[in-house]
Amino acid sequence: MDVAGFRRGVELFNRAEFFDAHEVLEDVWHAAPAAERKFLQGLVQIAVALHHHSRGNLVGARSLLKRAAKNLAGYPETFAGIELAELLASLADWERALAGGEPAPPLPKFVVGG
Repeated sequence: MDVAGFRRGVELFNRAEFFDAHEVLEDVWHAAPAAERKFLQGLVQIAVALHHHSRGNLVGARSLLKRAAKNLAGYPETFAGIELAELLASLADWERALAGGEPAPPLPKFVVGG
């Protein structure tokens, strides 16, 4: 995996620069080995989903959040330094809020474990 690109994408995502994060992480995803591709695709999908949400495209946001959770579900609780259990819980909160027409919960973060 392109570690520098990955870190840059995480940094952009955590600053809520979702479009730019998606661009950077997509480059990392395309060049990644097979074992990391679904993980990276899931992160890209989250970034795109939150970009859609920021533009008012709630249907697109919901669809991508669901697909991202599915792609990430096959990985351990921590993968590539990212705390996936925490991230998946945040995505579930977002999916529930969007499905119920509720206010959006706090933005998810890509929390890097120690």
